[in-house]
Amino acid sequence: MLKDQDRIFRNLYGFEDPGLKGAKKRGAWDGTRKFLANGRDWVVNEVKASGLRGRGGAGFPTGLKWSFMPKASDGRP
Repeated sequence: MLKDQDRIFRNLYGFEDPGLKGAKKRGAWDGTRKFLANGRDWVVNEVKASGLRGRGGAGFPTGLKWSFMPKASDGRP
């Protein structure tokens, strides 16, 4: 039998609140919070290392595409 933390879809049958508040209450958001806490550059590097590619005809590397997004600025255009 799978442990709850090993299940991908823990609310498959909709017995619990499907919203973000419900997910946070169940702890389903904890992994995402930890992942994002590592920072933008870490996330982009993980996606690059995964080899994930787009589904368009060219199969462009997703991590490379994400790295083109501008970093936080001081408010100037």
